[in-house]
Amino acid sequence: MRHGKKINHLGRKAGHRNSMLANMACSLIEHKRINTTVAKAKALKQFVEPLVTKSKTDDTHNRRVVFSYLRSKEAVTELFREVAQKVGDRPGGYTRIIKLGNRLGDNADMAMIEFVDFNEIYNVAKKEAKKTTRRGKKKASEAETVVETTNEAETNE
Repeated sequence: MRHGKKINHLGRKAGHRNSMLANMACSLIEHKRINTTVAKAKALKQFVEPLVTKSKTDDTHNRRVVFSYLRSKEAVTELFREVAQKVGDRPGGYTRIIKLGNRLGDNADMAMIEFVDFNEIYNVAKKEAKKTTRRGKKKASEAETVVETTNEAETNE
């Protein structure tokens, strides 16, 4: 039984699993989204979110800690410059997993994992949304034209 064991071993030894997650995290940081299986996406989410949290404070210690996980200077630089700037005000939940269906070859569940703040399709819709009330309030220009037409009708009579 596997009571209390939260890590998904993904059918690999520890060294292979750590290398695979580091490579996938570097690809995610570079491309901002990648396609993979659902199990790997969930494991990658647990792997990369603490690194993004560390990147919010840019100092030498955090850079060295993140580099010990990623082992790629380019990915560390990209993470601390661009990704940390976009997610600086977000308290957590930096990635999103979208399920895509099954792979043709072996019918594995596929998913796309991406950084939340780098998807313009979702962010534009939320920024343009305005607060509205449920009751139909007339706009100022429409209200003025209604008042003018009623005043003209009263003066003509």
